[in-house]
Amino acid sequence: MPTMVAAAMESPVWGQKLSSVVPAKVTGDNKDFELTNMDLAMKLHYIKGVYFFQSEAVQDLSVRDLKEPMFQWLEFSFTTSGRIRRSETGRPFIKCNDGGVRIVEANCDKTIDEWLATNDNHQSPDHLLAYNQVLGPDLGFSPLVFVQLTWFKCGGMSVGLSWAHILGDAFSASAFINMLGQIMAGQIPSKSFQVHNPKKSESPNPSIPGKPFSLKKVDPVGDCWITANNRKMETHCFHVTAKQLHHIESTTYQPSQIDNISCFEILSAIIWQSLSKIREDSGPRIVTICTNDYLKMRENEMPTNGMTLSTVEADFSVSKGEIVELAKLIAEKRMPENGLIEELLQGNEEGSDFIVYGANLTFVDLEEANLYGLKLKGKKPVFVNYTINGVGDEGTVLILPGPEKEGGKGKIVTMTLPEYQIEKLKNILENDWNIA
Repeated sequence: MPTMVAAAMESPVWGQKLSSVVPAKVTGDNKDFELTNMDLAMKLHYIKGVYFFQSEAVQDLSVRDLKEPMFQWLEFSFTTSGRIRRSETGRPFIKCNDGGVRIVEANCDKTIDEWLATNDNHQSPDHLLAYNQVLGPDLGFSPLVFVQLTWFKCGGMSVGLSWAHILGDAFSASAFINMLGQIMAGQIPSKSFQVHNPKKSESPNPSIPGKPFSLKKVDPVGDCWITANNRKMETHCFHVTAKQLHHIESTTYQPSQIDNISCFEILSAIIWQSLSKIREDSGPRIVTICTNDYLKMRENEMPTNGMTLSTVEADFSVSKGEIVELAKLIAEKRMPENGLIEELLQGNEEGSDFIVYGANLTFVDLEEANLYGLKLKGKKPVFVNYTINGVGDEGTVLILPGPEKEGGKGKIVTMTLPEYQIEKLKNILENDWNIA
């Protein structure tokens, strides 16, 4: 016990208070929401988003001012207020019983600028600003969403979203939190969202049948939805400016060489090759790519796991190959696996559990996510970061839009990898590419 108290005292975040917010109106008919096979593939993963607002954006805003619009907010996305139940066959579903989301209030001894400087130079401490969420062991009482409001000593505030991935992906999570700002500004949606609950995958099947490489079977977890790592994992976040990106592109390939290569594909190729060098070309030869094909639908529909999961396999030495060739491989040769995942989980009678992120080295394209869409008093956050919890031992890399003050043209790279690989990777990225 003394050790736990000492550890808590060292944390700059303190004074956590928990409360709940429920929808303003009863959902009615005690609705059940059937989870798709893609939802169940994500059940051991959790999304965290942290939004930093300077003092002028939250000046004179009380906790009550922030919480009152939440009652109406939750009417439009009633699955987020539900709780997990199991059917007679053991398959999980969401009971839309208006159990509500959990609100966490906290304080921080640092200024926002001090916090972001720590984020730049050390292991990311953002996990302290978004509640550490795990579903279970009492699944029927576990909230699917936490919102943490942390006040900094400079008068600024962060909004931390902890989101069970079984609800939907990062695009759905960001659309959900963005709506809170819209309702606070008096922009009320005209009607409740329609449930997007497809019976079959909308993604194409790969041409070669078989088992999906993007999914890894793990030991059964029962009613405590978390899986253990064999390696100690660490999260590191760094900023790649628009100027740095331009330099990378100009020194990597000529525009005449290739069309339609994105920043996501270039940065993924660089990190893939760098990790292959660390591992002395022992892998990975296969990586997972997560992309989104439904951008225009997300702001007006219920949360969904709509990202396309694909795998890419290199048949050459990754550590010695050209970056442009790796980027082309990611852009042109990825094989969608959503259909295979649907089929595998449809026949999952024994109730096996799986992970996606970190089953292979996993790259997640959030470049087009509207991460700066949450506004308070008309002002956007100065910085936004997203991470994923429950990552497997192979690690995960998220490519996010950069800060709005740069016009969003830079990128944020947030990677969760085995601890021993982080420093080596940072050294390679700094020495070879002048980033990280």
